[in-house]
Amino acid sequence: MQATAIAQPNIALIKYWGKRDVERNLPAVGSISVTLRELHTEVSVALSSDLRSDELFVNGEESQPLLPRISRCLDNVIGTQRLRARITSRSNFPIAAGLASSASAFAATTVAAASAADLSFSTEELARLAGQASGSAARSLYGGFVELRNSGDTIKLAALREVDSWPLQVVVAITETGPKPTGSTEAMEISRETSPFYTSWIEQQDQDLEIARTAILQRDFAQLATVAEHNCLKMHSVMWASRPPMVYWNSATMRCMQTVRQLQTEGCQVFFTIDAGPQVKAVCLPEDAEAVSKALAETPGVQEIMMSGLGSAARLVDKT
Repeated sequence: MQATAIAQPNIALIKYWGKRDVERNLPAVGSISVTLRELHTEVSVALSSDLRSDELFVNGEESQPLLPRISRCLDNVIGTQRLRARITSRSNFPIAAGLASSASAFAATTVAAASAADLSFSTEELARLAGQASGSAARSLYGGFVELRNSGDTIKLAALREVDSWPLQVVVAITETGPKPTGSTEAMEISRETSPFYTSWIEQQDQDLEIARTAILQRDFAQLATVAEHNCLKMHSVMWASRPPMVYWNSATMRCMQTVRQLQTEGCQVFFTIDAGPQVKAVCLPEDAEAVSKALAETPGVQEIMMSGLGSAARLVDKT
């Protein structure tokens, strides 16, 4: 009763920030993302009657702090009367650092847990289960361009474009490898309760979603770049105006943004987006990827460059 699944993180172009139902982990707004190809998390779930409690190992080390969330995820997928599980997780990129590691981890955990327990779910059902553990994890159940539509008592997901139909590149500038000081869930609640911009953020989201959706369907890079950057900066404005301020950027983050602006003036088709962390993701056309990667690598404070195309959906890779 063991299964292994792999999932890619996703990068939101139209951001998710805030929850309308913390208990059920329902987001306050819809979002649009791209799933990455080269970054991934592999999770194995082994169910055993010999275990008295769940065990979690992340990148080879036992992890007690993350175990309660993983156990709740397994409860949601399999049921509370399940066998205990040994969960092993490995990622090929920094975790808890603003690179959507929780999205890929919980998406892979959900797929592996369902298979280990011989349960059958549709992709949308798996996405909803993953979303209960991590709001962005639902999007990693799909590949390419993905929209999470937030309405009623649940979420609905739709693939806007498949992986190969618009092969954009994402260049990730790593400016800090350590964990972020405040987790996203806590930071979202602080913003909801204290930021004077939070209500406007919610009210304007549908308009941004419509513009981005149309741009993706029409492969209009310039329109997508404009709305994605604007949406990103609005989200961080909400965070910065919270009490206490939720500021994840560092000086290298700012320098990377300036690098992207310079590339734009030179004619490169590129735009930036930044999630709840200090890393900058530069989305560009394939023909500009090398120039973008080189410029960001030479930006002071950048520790590493990761480049990725668009990836596929979370999937089962082994079952025994």
